[in-house]
Amino acid sequence: MNTNKKIAIIVGTRPEAIKMAPVIHAFQNNSSFQTIVISTGQHYEMLSQAFQDFCISPDINLNIMTHNQSLAQLSSILLNKIDEFLAKEQPDIILVQGDTNTVLVSGLCAFYRKIPCMHVEAGLRSYNLYSPFPEEFNRRVISLFAELHFTPTLLAAEALKKEGIPPQKIVVTGNTGIDALLWISKDLEKTPPLLPEALSHVLDRYPRFLLVTSHRRENLGNGLHSICSALVKIAHQYPDIAIIYPVHLNPNVQNIVYPMLKGYHNIILTPPLSYRQFIYIMKKSYIILTDSGGIQEEAPALNKPVIVMRDVTERVEGIEAGCSLLAGTDSEEIFQKASDLIKNKNNIYIKMANSKNPYGDGQASHKILSAICKYIEGEK
Repeated sequence: MNTNKKIAIIVGTRPEAIKMAPVIHAFQNNSSFQTIVISTGQHYEMLSQAFQDFCISPDINLNIMTHNQSLAQLSSILLNKIDEFLAKEQPDIILVQGDTNTVLVSGLCAFYRKIPCMHVEAGLRSYNLYSPFPEEFNRRVISLFAELHFTPTLLAAEALKKEGIPPQKIVVTGNTGIDALLWISKDLEKTPPLLPEALSHVLDRYPRFLLVTSHRRENLGNGLHSICSALVKIAHQYPDIAIIYPVHLNPNVQNIVYPMLKGYHNIILTPPLSYRQFIYIMKKSYIILTDSGGIQEEAPALNKPVIVMRDVTERVEGIEAGCSLLAGTDSEEIFQKASDLIKNKNNIYIKMANSKNPYGDGQASHKILSAICKYIEGEK
C-alpha cells in the first residue's frame, strides 16, 4: 500500500502514552504513513516519563496543564490548542485512545473539521455517567462520531452494536495495553530497572507485598478515606506483609493518603514510578488493589489477582473470567477480600491467578494498523 497519509496520534495522560506506544511504533515503522505524535500534556510529568520508557519523542507538545484546573477549563484550553493544530497540519486521520478529556476534545475538533477519528479502546461501558467520572461520559460521546472503533473485547463490540454503531465500523483487536505490557515485561527479564532504595529494601525484607493504586476522581474524598482505612487495617492485621502505594501527584490524593498512611512500618508510600519500575513491581507483587482501569487489564496477564476498589467497573470481563474481585470502596469489604486472598481461603488465590486473561494476546497494535490500511484502501 502506498498511501502517504498523514496520521495524527494524540495523547494526553500516562495511560494513553503507554497504551499508544506500541501503536505509535507500528505506524512510525510503516513507510506508508507520515506519523505525527502530539502530547497535550494533560498529565505532563508522568506522561513524559512514559514516553521515555518507550523511546518516543512527541513531535508537538501543547503543554496545556495548569495547577488544579477544572474539567471545563481543561476542555476549553484543549479545544483551542487542538483546533489550531488541526488547522495548521491538516492530518488525514486522527487516532486517540481511551476516555480522557484529551480524547473527547480531540475527537470533537476532528468532527468539526470532518477529519476521520479512530478510537482505540472503544466500547467500554459502566452504564453510570458518574462512575467513572468523567470518563464514562467521554467515551459514550466519542462513540457518536468515531469513524472506526477498536474494541478490546467482544463484549465491548456488542455494547457498541446495541448503541447502533454499524458492525463494519467495529474491529475487535484486544487491548494495546497488553502489547505494551508484554513488550516491557520481556525487556525487564534482561534489564531490571533501578529501584528507589526504599522499594529495594521492601523486596528484600518482605516475601509478600500488596501493590496499591488509587486516584480515581470519583473516589476522591470519602472513597479514598475508606480505602486508606482498609489499608491501615490490613497493615495491622498482617504485619509480615508490606503494602506498596505509589501515590498520584494530584494534591487531592496526596492530602488524604499521606496523613492517613504515613508512619506505618509496612506501608511504603512512593512517588509515581516509571512504567518499567511499575511493571517490575507488579510482577513481584502478591495481590494488586486498584481503582485503575488499565491495571485491571494488565494484572491478569501477569497472573496477579486484582481487587477493584470501585463501585462499578467497565472491565467486567475480568470479573466474569475470575481474574478480579469488585470490592467497591467500603473499607470492610476491601479488607475482607484482601484477607481471603492472603489466606488463600477456598483456594481463591490459586483460582484467580490461573484465570485466563480476557484482554488480548499482544497483537492489538498490528490489528489496528491493518484495519486502518483497509479503511484507506476502501476510500479509493
